[in-house]
Amino acid sequence: MPKVEIYTWQLCPFCIRAKALLESKGVVYQEYSIDGDQDARLAMADRANGRTTLPQIFIDNQSIGGCDELHDLERACQLDVLLGLAD
Repeated sequence: MPKVEIYTWQLCPFCIRAKALLESKGVVYQEYSIDGDQDARLAMADRANGRTTLPQIFIDNQSIGGCDELHDLERACQLDVLLGLAD
């Protein structure tokens, strides 16, 4: 399975929704909770091509974007392919 990483805030509803989708697929992910950590947020933004919104999701170091983009991939039947879950 590819490496999945997600930058979050603890009470962010979009973060919770993105994690729920990943968990529903049985995906193990590395979470970086960056509540109040400006240095971590700057590092995330650098890695995410300047994006500062949360969550920010990476699959095998590829920036996927946030919750909306993750769900867009799911609706387009492309998320399973990225996660190595497609037949």
